[in-house]
Amino acid sequence: MNGDSSTMSFPNNTFLYGTAWKEEHTKPLTRLAVEQGFRGIDTANQRKHYCEVAVGDAIKESIRDGIVSRAELFLQTKYTFQSGQDHRLPYNPSATIAEQVKQSFASSLEHLGVDYLDSYVLHGPSRSVGIHANDWDAWRAMEQLHDSGQVRSLGISNVSREQLELLLTKTRITPTFVQNRCYATQGWGGEVRELCREHGLVYQAFSLLTANAKVMSHSTLTSIAAKHQRHVTQIIFRFAIDIGMLPITGTSQVKHMRQDLEILDFQLSADEVQAIETIALAGG
Repeated sequence: MNGDSSTMSFPNNTFLYGTAWKEEHTKPLTRLAVEQGFRGIDTANQRKHYCEVAVGDAIKESIRDGIVSRAELFLQTKYTFQSGQDHRLPYNPSATIAEQVKQSFASSLEHLGVDYLDSYVLHGPSRSVGIHANDWDAWRAMEQLHDSGQVRSLGISNVSREQLELLLTKTRITPTFVQNRCYATQGWGGEVRELCREHGLVYQAFSLLTANAKVMSHSTLTSIAAKHQRHVTQIIFRFAIDIGMLPITGTSQVKHMRQDLEILDFQLSADEVQAIETIALAGG
């Protein structure tokens, strides 16, 4: 049984706006992103890297001021195991994993000021190899939240192909979303993307720019950008969409927000997509 295809639940489904690593700038930047037209927001109940409550403040103000309605927003947050947290935990560390998931989820609803989430993501398996008991306990608890109607879709992040294959063999509710850091040198996540295509999952790509700084200066990319009279970053994001990704951008510049949302105004040819997909594998 699959979760709902929630990429269709917000009008601008080309991008998610990522809110990691913004600290005191989280609220104004999230508000700015919504003002510029972003309707998908990605965060996590992990104070080490996110300020989820500030994301919620921005969302609540944006709804209050009539900029957007809750129904127009796609809101995604995550449950993070204790190994990925600092001392500011959103749950009782002595509780069972299932109870931690419920506590973290309730905290997220309070932070964001909503009564349901469009997507709830397991913020990476508990270990780098395999799917272990804690992962299954967390996923079963997430399935129960989905059953309750408080979550429309489930997801998992920072996952290998082997781990995703294991997860898909035993889940009652399969993930709708897989969120991974995307490296050109690894075929733009090709192994995991292939499995996502086979099972109808949506691949959410983060760090498309920061993980590929060397590739972005490649002559093939700069030539394609010049041909289309676009910035190289727009070519990367357009390419990502063309090969089936849902990209995440965390830019703090209004100019770049606008550029990101303009990528549907042009198209890449099949040859251009192929050239970019193999650029790093061909030796850079």
